[in-house]
Amino acid sequence: MKITTSPTRLKSLILVAGLAGLTACAPGSNLQFYKEAGSVLNRGNFGNSNMNNHLIQTGQLDYAVNLANRFEAEVPSTINFGFNEATLDAEARRVLTQQANWIRQFPEIQFRVYGHTDLVGGDTYNRRLGLRRAQTVVNFFVAQGISRSRLEAVSSLGESQPLVQTQDRERRNRRTVTGVSGFVQSNPAVLNGKYAQIVWREYLTSAEPARVVERADAEGQGG
Repeated sequence: MKITTSPTRLKSLILVAGLAGLTACAPGSNLQFYKEAGSVLNRGNFGNSNMNNHLIQTGQLDYAVNLANRFEAEVPSTINFGFNEATLDAEARRVLTQQANWIRQFPEIQFRVYGHTDLVGGDTYNRRLGLRRAQTVVNFFVAQGISRSRLEAVSSLGESQPLVQTQDRERRNRRTVTGVSGFVQSNPAVLNGKYAQIVWREYLTSAEPARVVERADAEGQGG
């Protein structure tokens, strides 16, 4: 039996074969080349793809990545919580004080706080719990003298991104993560494009923290 292929279908087959060849040759055999602009470097630290596209188009992305890497290298980006709690223990306050000291000395930078829970409890409740945890961190930063306007967004990922895959109570999953999200567009240094000067500015470890504010909300049961 003779099998015929239309010209349109033949072109489609050739295109698929070509893409497969490119995939096989690409490092890691992925299709990063064909993904949305900015998605390659979107590790969750910079918000959604629109933010990444904006950073690329304005030439800021490389500097934002350097800043994010510097923040993560110089201060811990994560704190943990007790089960069904959104309050800060002594260790969490210690880490957040380090974060606040760093953030205050870089007024050109915006930050985002992500709240997480473990897998105990319902998804809807855990999203609210994750948000309360993120809000607790933001309130701490504001009490340390950081403008709320620089905390670009507070986001709850609930139980959707566990570090440890378990249905049991897991402290490592009950966390918030603070990260660089971009530059304050109204800042003079940003308007002048002095991104490199911002990235490599000296960090003064002697900065004194301000007072601490805590919030508690233990409604319901979740992780």
